[in-house]
Amino acid sequence: MTEMLGYEFMQRALLAALVVGIAAPAVGIYLVQRRQALMGDGIGHVALTGVALGFLLSTSPVWMAVLVASLGAMGMELIRWYGKTRGDLALALLFYGGMAGGVMIINLAPNGSNANLVTYLFGSITTVSQPDLINIVCLSAAVLLVCVGLRRQLFAICQDEEFARVTGLPVRLLNLLLAVTAAVTVTVSMRVVGLLLVSALMVIPVATAQQATRGFATTLGLSVLFGVLVTLSGTTLSYHADVPPGASIVLIAIGLFVVVTVLATPLARRRAKRAAADGGTGTLEEEYTPVRA
Repeated sequence: MTEMLGYEFMQRALLAALVVGIAAPAVGIYLVQRRQALMGDGIGHVALTGVALGFLLSTSPVWMAVLVASLGAMGMELIRWYGKTRGDLALALLFYGGMAGGVMIINLAPNGSNANLVTYLFGSITTVSQPDLINIVCLSAAVLLVCVGLRRQLFAICQDEEFARVTGLPVRLLNLLLAVTAAVTVTVSMRVVGLLLVSALMVIPVATAQQATRGFATTLGLSVLFGVLVTLSGTTLSYHADVPPGASIVLIAIGLFVVVTVLATPLARRRAKRAAADGGTGTLEEEYTPVRA
């Protein structure tokens, strides 16, 4: 462990993993709540077009990906809001259009080829530079500010949009803000796990936490804890075993999900029996703010 920390590139890698491990589940819990677990995949494909545009225009692929992914996420939300296109069809448009656009544009760029996209598709955390790390930290801080500062409002629109609208919340604006926040999270995470696997980091820690708890606040905290655990563990494993970090992080997350599910099943059964014996009563948070999809 000491040897690993002696390398500056590993210090940057672990710090990036820590920050992304916090931010991704913080956004993912809202996507899971509103049954849009695959939204991260759709945004990731659109972000690929942004990366390719960065190469074409000789500018920062990360910031261009943030811009394009944000526009794509907002477009999907507007289609869902105004159009008759269903949410799953809007996601499909993001999937296929984003991927095709990225492949087409990268081949138009000077000296561009599909090989330039590999780092962003599958992640390359050990190549994170100091400017990359600064971008990751700043963008993740903005994501956390939104997810934590507006947690009550965001939860309300994810739980019941009609009720949120009746209470006076700006539902349309909050939906767009959540879409942009998810887009920023995807682009921040692409250097860690890659655009093709980023949705897993946003969803699996949340699904794991849901196996052990029911309250929203507790699930959010536990999701972030699991996110940090799997990102740091996967990065460490990739260094010692010389394996891809993105794949390591996702496989560890899946393994943790299986372990927690097995351990939590007896607890869930006892809780269900106790609730039945008490006539179905429970705490205020459990009854009125459930987080299970």
